[in-house]
Amino acid sequence: MKITILDGNALNPGDLSWKPLEEFGSVTVYPRTEQKDVVSRIGDSDAVLLNKINITEEILAACPSLRYIGVQATGYNVIDLEACRRHNVTVTNVPTYSTAGVSQLTFAFILEFACKTAEHSASVMAGDWVKSKDFCYWKHAPVELDGKTLGIFGYGSIGSRVESIAKAFGMRTIVCTRTPNPLIENPVDAEQLFKQSDFLTLHAPLTEATRGIVNEKNISLMKETAVIINTARGTLVDENAVRKALDTGRIAGYAADVVSEEPMKADNPLLGAPNCLLTPHIAWAATETRQRLLNIVIANIRCFIAGCPQNVVS
Repeated sequence: MKITILDGNALNPGDLSWKPLEEFGSVTVYPRTEQKDVVSRIGDSDAVLLNKINITEEILAACPSLRYIGVQATGYNVIDLEACRRHNVTVTNVPTYSTAGVSQLTFAFILEFACKTAEHSASVMAGDWVKSKDFCYWKHAPVELDGKTLGIFGYGSIGSRVESIAKAFGMRTIVCTRTPNPLIENPVDAEQLFKQSDFLTLHAPLTEATRGIVNEKNISLMKETAVIINTARGTLVDENAVRKALDTGRIAGYAADVVSEEPMKADNPLLGAPNCLLTPHIAWAATETRQRLLNIVIANIRCFIAGCPQNVVS
């Protein structure tokens, strides 16, 4: 096979190895690809691996040798699946590889709001403890998670893992999900999720029903002490509504690893917002997480070549 990787730097900026792919044929890796260069770089490739590159009808028509597209992520909204079916191109993705990493970052956010470790460390480093008349002091009193209510929106592999971690902290959990699940102890509707949560964490896919679920109306239902965590999709949230809520103290905080448009734009309303923590889509970035992803990418190609494709989305 002739395999082309269009945006390899996302998954592998140099700390992993593409070499295992060479057992299937020749491999060409481009760290990044502009949309205008996609056709010329695919050329007569049999297989393409990508993360965020759009594949359209026009591209498929111009690359008749293409038989396989391996999305090196879970989301595959960048691919025109109907066009792939018309051109007999198999598309696979990599589900559930990032459960541990996303769950971990979710609680990194929660614990930062609860303990304010960065703020207190900065204060100590600035000499405030040296100047203190008492053996201890605090800029803001820490918050115990024990007994607090964690609202979980979405209950796939990540949502369920987050729930298990929350229970280890002694938190009460409530869950809002589109799919009934007998394992959920405290199912609630969206209204009760927003009303009851001390911390609300989003783990649902982006659909027309979930788009903008965190909006001005639902935020108005929340406690003023509540914190929202988004490690799912940026557009689950109305960012203007969140900025307004942060500016007015309507909620106590917001943390996100995702925004509505990535890379983040200079006019994003969350930039400079008070009580707001933002990370640049790093929940999947641990070496262990990306190696797991790459292992599944390789397995997906192997299964496709063997005639028994796995993780097929089209």
